[in-house]
Amino acid sequence: MSSVTGACAAAGLLLVGPHVEPLLVLLTRAPRNLQLGPVRDWTPAMAATAAETRIFLEVRRQLQSALLILGEPKEGGMPMDISIMPSSLQMKTPEGCTEIQLPAEVRLVPSSCRGLQFVTGDGLHLRLQAHVELGTKLISMFNQSSQAQECCTFYCQSCGEVIIKDRKLLRVLPLPSENWEALVGEWCCHPDPFANKPLHPQENDCFIGDSFFLVNLRTSLWQPRPELSPVEMCCVSSDNHCKLEPKANTKVICKRCKVMLGETMSSETTKFYMTEIIIQSSERSFPIIPRSRFVQSVITQCLVQLSSARSTFRFRIQGQDDKVYILLWLLNSDSLVIESLRNSKYIKKFPLLEDTLKADSSSAWSAIKVLYQPCIKSRNERLVSLWESDISVHPLTLPSATCLELLLILSRSNANLPSSLRHMNSFQVAFLKM
Repeated sequence: MSSVTGACAAAGLLLVGPHVEPLLVLLTRAPRNLQLGPVRDWTPAMAATAAETRIFLEVRRQLQSALLILGEPKEGGMPMDISIMPSSLQMKTPEGCTEIQLPAEVRLVPSSCRGLQFVTGDGLHLRLQAHVELGTKLISMFNQSSQAQECCTFYCQSCGEVIIKDRKLLRVLPLPSENWEALVGEWCCHPDPFANKPLHPQENDCFIGDSFFLVNLRTSLWQPRPELSPVEMCCVSSDNHCKLEPKANTKVICKRCKVMLGETMSSETTKFYMTEIIIQSSERSFPIIPRSRFVQSVITQCLVQLSSARSTFRFRIQGQDDKVYILLWLLNSDSLVIESLRNSKYIKKFPLLEDTLKADSSSAWSAIKVLYQPCIKSRNERLVSLWESDISVHPLTLPSATCLELLLILSRSNANLPSSLRHMNSFQVAFLKM
């Protein structure tokens, strides 16, 4: 008997010949408790117990491996057999049978079962070899090759309001890193030729930063008008008298939905955050993308690009006021996640998550896996201080409201994971969809 066969037999698994399906049969209870009766024709009512069983599958493309977790049936539920086949998962009870089809690009190797264990409150864990070919198509913030030389329209992502209409962009250029001026001295043998010369775009330019666009609004049809913030107390003179002076607010607000879109950098230059703006060819209509999906896709693309270009995997997610909201650690970007049963209790309370209701219960989605620590309400202050002084940690600045949206998305993802996967050391674990 092979080591795999012996392990499977000890755990209550039955291996069948390679030409007979199902190849691998898993018993969700110990063999002595197995009470299978005749399986009748399936109906939705009969398969209710099977359908309530949680199935979680994470496939790693680069490793060609998969972690499968078969959720423990509710207490007092019927015994259940779960069969794993290359293209599907099948659940049988004495009352019926239901089957979950895997995406066409995913194929499991049932005979490669290893690491089998039962975790109380979580279910049966096992690892398998997997073959997956899935091209990840991110929601592009800006396609430089196709958008340059074209007339583009800038939209508010939240409501579709036109921000800049029919702007012809002749140059779309990436900005250097935030520390580029400090490195000029190492490159030049003469005085810094760029000293006190900020990089501002011309009329037909668009400069791209880590999480923002810089554009020139001198001739735009829609000119954002920064509002004045509430007056502040400012002490003047030596007699400690205070007077009220207004402080200019540089926020750029969408006039329809009042969402913060960016900030004015000068009289002509405006910074728009990638999470708030959609740039589309003027020939196309505004694309309706659920807010949660858009935020995840933009943040995911930023993190993947920054980790690849700068070999940094730790990030401080901070608001435009430099307040840190989340500490985030990128683990991997090659995950494919399949869940058969989603928890919708958070969706009913938060409209931001409503797009998950429309997803197929057995659909697959590409994702990055992250560790995170919330930093709101003075949480993790010591860790924040350590990360702020660490030059290997990269800051990512977003509007404060978007930081809170991202924290809600991470918390929802963490709550939906099997309990054994929710924490790693002192960090919480989450997946962000690409």
